[in-house]
Amino acid sequence: MERLENIKVQIGIVVLTQFLLVFVLAMAKIDGVRIFPLLLLVIINSLVLLWVVYWFSNDRERKDIDISRILGHDAKDALVIGKTGIITYDDQYCATWVSDLLTNRGIAIVGKKLTSWIPKINELFSEDIDNIIVSDKSYIYEITRKDDGQVLFVKDITEFYKLNKNYKENQIVAGLLQLDNYMEIQQYEDETKMAQINLAVRQPLVEWADKSGMMIRRLRSDRFFVVLNEKIYQQLVEDKFSILNTIRRNAEEIDVAITLSMSFAKGTNDFTVLDTMINDLLELAQSRGGDQVAVKMYGESVKYYGGNSEAREKRSKVRVRVMSQAIREAITEAKKVYVVGHRDMDFDCMGSALCMSRLASAYGKENYVVSESGGIEPQLKQAFEEYREVLSERHHFISDEEAAQKISNDDLLIIVDHNNPKQTGAPETLANANRVIVIDHHRRSEDFIGNPLLVYVETSASSACELVTEFLPYQTSRLNLSIEETTLMYAGILVDTNRFRNRTGSRTFEAVAYLKKRGIDAIAAENMLKDNFDDFVEKTEIMNYSKTYDGNMIIAAVDNQQLINRTLMSKVADSMLEIKGVEASFVIAQINEYECGISARSKGNVNVQIIMEKMNGGGHFNAAALQRKDTTVQQLNEELKMKIDEYNEEKKEEVQDESNSVR
Repeated sequence: MERLENIKVQIGIVVLTQFLLVFVLAMAKIDGVRIFPLLLLVIINSLVLLWVVYWFSNDRERKDIDISRILGHDAKDALVIGKTGIITYDDQYCATWVSDLLTNRGIAIVGKKLTSWIPKINELFSEDIDNIIVSDKSYIYEITRKDDGQVLFVKDITEFYKLNKNYKENQIVAGLLQLDNYMEIQQYEDETKMAQINLAVRQPLVEWADKSGMMIRRLRSDRFFVVLNEKIYQQLVEDKFSILNTIRRNAEEIDVAITLSMSFAKGTNDFTVLDTMINDLLELAQSRGGDQVAVKMYGESVKYYGGNSEAREKRSKVRVRVMSQAIREAITEAKKVYVVGHRDMDFDCMGSALCMSRLASAYGKENYVVSESGGIEPQLKQAFEEYREVLSERHHFISDEEAAQKISNDDLLIIVDHNNPKQTGAPETLANANRVIVIDHHRRSEDFIGNPLLVYVETSASSACELVTEFLPYQTSRLNLSIEETTLMYAGILVDTNRFRNRTGSRTFEAVAYLKKRGIDAIAAENMLKDNFDDFVEKTEIMNYSKTYDGNMIIAAVDNQQLINRTLMSKVADSMLEIKGVEASFVIAQINEYECGISARSKGNVNVQIIMEKMNGGGHFNAAALQRKDTTVQQLNEELKMKIDEYNEEKKEEVQDESNSVR
């Protein structure tokens, strides 16, 4: 308690004791004791004590010195005009003096704890910060603590705060709204059906934009340009972009595969930069499967909203033909062709690389598969050794160092089964390449290979082997694939679809049928993917660490410091999905001396890609992964559980929002 308050209490106790003593003597009626003179003496004594308290209190208000005696009247007036107040305090953090600005505003805290005025002031002393921003009544103050003295400077920033808030709320936000698959459907549906589609999806979109206060203009039948401010954008975020659910639900009711993708760019007044940003962001949102929002603040990383539905098959055969012709032209114009996969190549990566290598050979181009330095998965390595003699006669396999020295500006580099430069198996070759083509089926990340000549990223495809197989019927030169090559491509599709259980569409089976005509050794492919006894034992040991979480998920956190390769982790995750009632599985393990990883799988009701992205990983809707340095299995396990809880909470809120909108 403050010292002044202690003195007041002590004097109060003395006065009260005196009156009680007189009262007791009066009640006792003791002879010889004159009560009234004694009472008068007590009253006089009490008045003297009260005067002492009053004088001491006023003296505390005045303190020892006035600021004008130190700085002069001009400086004192300058502080008032500048709306800056000063508070001094003692070792108990009680205010000992307050300047006129604060006193005139009714801030009477002399002799009291600083926190009795603003509780948040405690942060200046308990945390490693020098200033805070607080509000009191209708004022906003910035309070700064002087390091080498017991002084607080209180700056009135009310006007600046309001201007700054108004500036931020009115910052320009540009956006693009795209109805996915609308153009493809428009080509085949009659006018009656299109009128129904426009009523169900286009009209609600325009009404939503108008109601939100945006300026909206149609660029073409499926794309709209919008302009809004930061305040409206924050309202959209709070609403969790509910228009995504509205469009998806309305499209499902009329049985059309239309979703909404949106992009918003902000943080700069350079309209040229905003235009580039929203176009890149929209492409990013669609390459990740659509039905989501991609947002970027200039100079910061991309944020995503939505993306809770599986990517739908949207590529048309017309687009495949156009893309295959563009790739053919790029190959014929190149002097040499290099094909690069990701680190630790798997069957899908190798199969698609071999296909593109044969495609370059069909047009008489010298070509190389850069595969000897990025690593190769154990099962593929075993199969590759078996086919090495045949494959070595038909392909040139070189290392990253060799390719980086050979490649020139006139050569073409084809990237398969990945789109992130951090994942490439030939970083030096990629750095020296001038003309690059990207062919991938994974959701596009923000770290995308820079300035590609062509990009063909289709997240609805099961595998890269499916994508490159679709190019083959549209080539003018006959492509001669061997049984070994088609078998490896078939194995790649088997692995990525978990033997046609996940991410398969009609195009997947069409691609397999095309490969079958060229000759597939299905038995050999199955044998390639079989586990040996040691792998079987290791899988069993990993599954012994599995524990259920949240009822329908299972997590196997292998915390025995054993090194486990990612292929084995993904196999265990796939196997755990076969357990009854399990909708998603996660395997966490040490993958090398410096990294831990997570392999995540889902039956389709849980979006493991979003969960992994929350941890800075990525992947597909029902197959995702994460690798991280300088961490432990236990730390990843705890973080994973926390992110699963966040995901489940978001799903509950989304369901509630949808049910409310239906009402």
